[in-house]
Amino acid sequence: MKILMLGWEFPPFISGGLGNACYGITTGLIKNGVQVLFVIPTRRGQQISQDIQVYGADEIPLLNPRVKTTFRRKGDAKRTLEWLEYSPELEISPYYTSPELMHSHQIDLTVPLSKTARNKYLAEGALLEFTGNYGKNLLSEVRKFELVAQSIGLLEKFDLIHAHDWFTYPAGVRARQVSGKPLIVHVHATEFDRSGENMNREVYNIEKYGMEQADKIIAVSFYTRNIITKYYGIDPAKIEVVHNAVNKDRQLERYSIKKNFDEKIVLFLGRVTMQKGPEYFLEAANIVLKKMDNVRFVMAGSGDMLPRMIVRMAQLRIADKFHFTGFLRGIQVEKMYALSDLYVMPSVSEPFGLTPFEALLYDVPIIISRQSGAAELLKNAIKLDFWDVDKLAATISNIIQSKEMANDIVERCQEEIKDIGWYNAGRRIKDIYQKLLKTDKV
Repeated sequence: MKILMLGWEFPPFISGGLGNACYGITTGLIKNGVQVLFVIPTRRGQQISQDIQVYGADEIPLLNPRVKTTFRRKGDAKRTLEWLEYSPELEISPYYTSPELMHSHQIDLTVPLSKTARNKYLAEGALLEFTGNYGKNLLSEVRKFELVAQSIGLLEKFDLIHAHDWFTYPAGVRARQVSGKPLIVHVHATEFDRSGENMNREVYNIEKYGMEQADKIIAVSFYTRNIITKYYGIDPAKIEVVHNAVNKDRQLERYSIKKNFDEKIVLFLGRVTMQKGPEYFLEAANIVLKKMDNVRFVMAGSGDMLPRMIVRMAQLRIADKFHFTGFLRGIQVEKMYALSDLYVMPSVSEPFGLTPFEALLYDVPIIISRQSGAAELLKNAIKLDFWDVDKLAATISNIIQSKEMANDIVERCQEEIKDIGWYNAGRRIKDIYQKLLKTDKV
């Protein structure tokens, strides 16, 4: 069984949890005997992995088909292509707070590209340039990624297409149209998670289009499945839930890192955006610091709400006890976990949330939002409503003052995650593949 996997991130090129999840899913599938061809926008000239077949879209030459032209491959019926149209210079990011990026554009998902745009992109044998970044050129790169997927779909042999999150859905649909192979879209997060009711309509439309065109949808939690059915109108029978996992090897790093001070550290680690609830963490910290002195709070991460959080911290006059690290990666993340005494995830809407699982690998007790997919698996974690700042502050105080309480949370949660791993997630996804392909062959 060979899978064409389409993603926007893959380690070391990551901006959030998506890249790590894609890596975990891919390794889990390979261990279950599934062959994966993973395509990302660009590898930036680097060899990513000796064991995983990863290509950059900027390495794949284009074919030069015309719009509304039918294609015939040996043994295939004719297929007619229909193009999507985007607003190419829209300032947009899947990781930032979307209400600040709202606009008046609406898209018609059947409008063909203009002749000028076709001539710009569709030169025979051309290699397209990609940054793989998020920002004003994101939708333009989504468009180009779709063109590359068309070429792959026409030339490459594979059994099924698996596309991760909205920026790869158009490419997945295009590869499905030209190859006739089934498409799975994997929903790691939705525009509703990022923006609530104030959704960016362009992103929402692309998400909905991909979900409607897919043969099957994988959601990272039942929480996410409910959002897909409620806000996107998708039949729940079309959606399978596969929880994410965590790389358990990381816990070995803890024992070489020593904390050289007595103060407790309470950690927020994630994107500093509306979705992650950083303001609730900050306000709870202020309440705790009015009553306790032997504690420091750390906000690790970057995002569009960071300047606002810094201003608010200054207004509260807690700069000596509240610290911002900026974006962390690799060993920096592991050191931060290892130095922490409590991890807090106050997300407003969290499809899954890998960070609480990572914290547990370093024996760090956790407090998580009830509005998260992680709450489905971590039954013994302390779970609170993200908006209940007073209760969050009281719970933080109780845990950092009670070693017994902290240890009990860790022990109970670690018992729950013993069987949560990428191998098992890969096996579950492989089962979905086989049912969709109606075959028992590997």
